[in-house]
Amino acid sequence: MTDLEAALRRAVRGEVGFDVTSRALTTMDASNYRRVPLGVVAPRDADDVAAVLDVCRERGVPVVARGGGTSIAGQATGTGVVLDFTRHMDRLVGIDPEARTAVVQPGLVLDRLQDAAAPHGLRFGPDPSTHSRCTLGGMIGNNSCGSHSVAWGTTADSVRELTVLTARGRRLRLGQEWAGAPDGLRGLVDGDLARLRTGFPDLPRRISGYALDALLPENGADVARSFCGSEGTLGVLTEAVVGLVESPRARALAVLGYADEAGAAEAAAGLLPLGPLTVEGMAVDLVPSTEGLPRGGAWLFVETGGDTEAEARARAEAVVRAADVVDALVVTDPAGQRTLWRIREDASGTATRMPDGSEAWPGWEDCAVPPARLGGYLRDFRRLLTAHGLRGTPYGHFGDGCIHVRIDFDLLTDAGVARFRRFSEELADVVVAHGGSLSGEHGDGQARAELLPRMYGEETVALFERAKAVWDPDDLLNPGMLVRPAPLDTNLRFSVLPREPVDVEFGYPADGGDFSAAVRRCVGVAKCRTTSVSGAGVMCPSFRATGDEAHSTRGRARLLHEMLAGEVVTDGWRSTEVRDALDLCLSCKGCRSDCPVEVDMATYKAEFLHHHYEGRRRPAAHYAMGWLPVWLRWAARTRTAPVLNALASLRPLAAVAKRLGGIAGERDVPRLAGETFSGWWRGRRRAAAGDGDLVVLWPDTFTEHLSPSVGRAAVRVLEAAGLRVALPPTLRGRAVVGDGTSRSALSLLAARRGRVCCGLTYVSTGQLDRARAVMRRTLDLMAPVLETPAPVVVLEPSCAAALRTDLPELLHDDPRAARLAERVLTFAEVLERHAPGWSPPAVNRPAVGQTHCHQHAVLGDAADRRLRASAGLTGDLTGGCCGLAGNFGFEDGHYEVSAACAEDQLLPAVREAPDGAVVLADGFSCRTQLEQLAGVRGRHLAEVLAEELERERRR
Repeated sequence: MTDLEAALRRAVRGEVGFDVTSRALTTMDASNYRRVPLGVVAPRDADDVAAVLDVCRERGVPVVARGGGTSIAGQATGTGVVLDFTRHMDRLVGIDPEARTAVVQPGLVLDRLQDAAAPHGLRFGPDPSTHSRCTLGGMIGNNSCGSHSVAWGTTADSVRELTVLTARGRRLRLGQEWAGAPDGLRGLVDGDLARLRTGFPDLPRRISGYALDALLPENGADVARSFCGSEGTLGVLTEAVVGLVESPRARALAVLGYADEAGAAEAAAGLLPLGPLTVEGMAVDLVPSTEGLPRGGAWLFVETGGDTEAEARARAEAVVRAADVVDALVVTDPAGQRTLWRIREDASGTATRMPDGSEAWPGWEDCAVPPARLGGYLRDFRRLLTAHGLRGTPYGHFGDGCIHVRIDFDLLTDAGVARFRRFSEELADVVVAHGGSLSGEHGDGQARAELLPRMYGEETVALFERAKAVWDPDDLLNPGMLVRPAPLDTNLRFSVLPREPVDVEFGYPADGGDFSAAVRRCVGVAKCRTTSVSGAGVMCPSFRATGDEAHSTRGRARLLHEMLAGEVVTDGWRSTEVRDALDLCLSCKGCRSDCPVEVDMATYKAEFLHHHYEGRRRPAAHYAMGWLPVWLRWAARTRTAPVLNALASLRPLAAVAKRLGGIAGERDVPRLAGETFSGWWRGRRRAAAGDGDLVVLWPDTFTEHLSPSVGRAAVRVLEAAGLRVALPPTLRGRAVVGDGTSRSALSLLAARRGRVCCGLTYVSTGQLDRARAVMRRTLDLMAPVLETPAPVVVLEPSCAAALRTDLPELLHDDPRAARLAERVLTFAEVLERHAPGWSPPAVNRPAVGQTHCHQHAVLGDAADRRLRASAGLTGDLTGGCCGLAGNFGFEDGHYEVSAACAEDQLLPAVREAPDGAVVLADGFSCRTQLEQLAGVRGRHLAEVLAEELERERRR
């Protein structure tokens, strides 16, 4: 233990982390930059903060305050001690509805303040797109804005008083009329009044530099306001009094379509006199799908408010009339507005990939110009991009003249980094020529501070340095930011990654087969750190259960990044730190769809486990549950299911078996079916062959051995819809598609018996060599099917997802894998596509449950929703993950997190279900979780429909 670490442990009551994981998690924010800290402290209160400052001051160690870590200019990274306010100093101290103020701690997430203010008809005005995870302290440090700044301004406009600690331990309460000013600050201002009155651009989004002009007497000598945007370089915030605004009772959203981006930009300023709440802009190259948007190549999102829906709509329609548009849409439905806003909010992530899949990065993320000059600035910006051979997709706050853009800089080579510098310098000159600010929202950090002399001139920047010296004479707080900055092309986070592709098992087709590029996908916007999900969202259940950054998608990606870098995490694939962080990843695949840049942590986990345990003994659970298809087939062949069920019911024997198998003691072992699904299939009386399409029903391991009732129900429904059902061949060779067997003598002589399997259990436990062998055997068996047009119907969503994604990505060298993946359909999809004229029976009951996480992430549930609606099953299923997630919830040590995930969405929805509701759960894991934690029987949609068909037959 170092002297610094020991001193901090003695001095503070909060957590002190100098371990590999704590440091690796905080090397980066959402910027291009990386700095390795000495350690991390999570202070419990202001006294802890003061103690950290005392210890670090004595030793000359820098201190960096960090909130949600979503800063885009590098200011939330540091080489000394990082203060993490999100663990303890995250309280809403109080709200005063009469005064319209709130008292907050720096680690409070913005959405928690909004939720508390909403019952009073109030809200905090600024709302960055990261509102679900950014903190008030970070917003004050960066002077954040958000989409509603045209109505409610920047964070500085909402700050009333700030309580801060200086690096030398003084506790100050900052406010107007010089309240809380450190010694020497007033003299500095009085000595340079002319410069402060003339040297700062007058525009709504001037965030760059220190806001020293707020200290002018005509501006109220507002010390609190001048502190905003100082990026943790002047003092450490411990509490804030912020103002709230009245939230409109009703809102409408006018989406205005324009021919191109320049047209939308030039129109934005003209809409401001109409008093909109937002004027946001984005172009077509940032939108994955234009479905639901009006015609055009670019759009303005203009929100209006009112006391009633009619009033809000009238104002939105007035905006449409005043705008010269190609097309327009006015939406008053809150759900419809949320869907449209989600397109805009996800832009910070989707913009990190160009349309062709190549990478794009921040650096010139948020410069701002006077709104009336935005159109001209964008044209000059585009010309400069072309001159440097770069591409970028601007979007953002057009009403404030502030744009965001990610640019396809090459930050991996010396030549690319040199071009990054040249472009940055030239663009700074373009911004200044248009009367703009280098930063319009996210601050200067390391990305732009070096260029501040181009905007302000050397003398004003020298004034900034003098102000920093007044507040922090020892340069202890976040050095290298804003004044005396590090060069903008140093400390780049990509420089430490390997230059040659890493030898991996999966194909990573979206990343050119490069595992480093896959890990680079995480840019740190931290959508995975949200504490609640909306709609059908899933990501990230383990973070919501633990609240620990290490168990978020971003945290795991950071650890993998450091594993590849080899500086902090030094054991490579053998790293126990990476293994432990991945241990609580449920492999729910939620990040694959919910992360704006489609990080696929389930695949990365499987890849890591494969290498981590290569040539080594694995955990018992990997053998017990990874090889589950083998054990279940063995039980079926030996007809020992009744005996095994009886033994499992004896608690002492079950406890021993679970301990040997690495299974959580709190879990009950699921009962094996007395008759397998394929056994039932072979012995059933065949229905009269219909004349509909042939479909091949996949007998997945769970349906085959644990819940054959689902398979039987699916056959009943598919045949009722007129489809001809077959099972996959079980003989390799000259097998035929039909009844799942081949009885010809030639086939029996030339073929070997086998069973199809998607390989899911081997993939999820990282046994990729075994998974590959199983998948190749499956492709051999499925060869006759692939010669027909028959779709492959998979009832278990996790198996369908494995066939759609894991199969072609793991067997990327086998063209048959892609062909099989293309054939895979869900139960609802096959009915919709191959029996379009069939109408399901009328169940006419409410439905509750949860969309399977793999279905949400990989397969989609649109067809399921339509099928449920046709059957009269009303209500929406919840999002999230059930928490059992295949082997995860059964593994020893995972029970508490598994149960917490179930309590997040699924179990509350079931408890609150109306009388007579059908509990839907298409996944075996979901049904098992419901049964074991709530004593509720969930059913596959096929079972519900088959039961209703039988009821109709009996009538």
